[in-house]
Amino acid sequence: MERRTNIEEAKEIFGSGIIGPDELIKYSKLMGIKIPDKIPNIPYGALELKELANDYLLVLGTSTMISGDPLSLHTLRAHFGCDSTKYEPCFYNQDWYIKEPFMDTQLSDTWYLIKKFVFEESRAKTPELLGDVHKLPSAIKCAYAFFLNYFCNGEYLWKHDFVWCNDEDHNGDRIYVGKYNDFTGINKNGFSIHRHLALRQWYGCIDTK
Repeated sequence: MERRTNIEEAKEIFGSGIIGPDELIKYSKLMGIKIPDKIPNIPYGALELKELANDYLLVLGTSTMISGDPLSLHTLRAHFGCDSTKYEPCFYNQDWYIKEPFMDTQLSDTWYLIKKFVFEESRAKTPELLGDVHKLPSAIKCAYAFFLNYFCNGEYLWKHDFVWCNDEDHNGDRIYVGKYNDFTGINKNGFSIHRHLALRQWYGCIDTK
């Protein structure tokens, strides 16, 4: 088994693509997050990291906000707000998901790799066709990486793209997130959280005369 990589080695491999304890300390107030009490070991070997360094971020997750609340979509949304005229980056202004269980999913104190761009071959394909090929991320993992990467690297991940997630709403509809900017200029800026509605018996057609 390949030896796991330490933080200094990972920094040499990833450069600005690693968001570790130093970056979390630097931006903890802007993010409203608490640094993990114990920094976990990086669970990836150097060879794997070298293969992925150009297309992925290596991110240290944390489970808790400075307030002591769990780090979830709910608490990040409360921290960043939903009004781009007052503050950016922020969440897109919608509230359909407020009572959805996936909004309470807590991030973990662990390292993870997350792709910076969507796979071109995955465009316009349903997640049912992609789930056997790609490991879909959680919505909280995407949101956390999105906001943290903005502060660390000054760029929006998935600025014009949506990303399929492994979360579902209470009806079993798939969650997708991202697309911070609407290039048509119709919608305001904001990190979006949407659901892909499946066709069910309560969808139908009427007529008009």
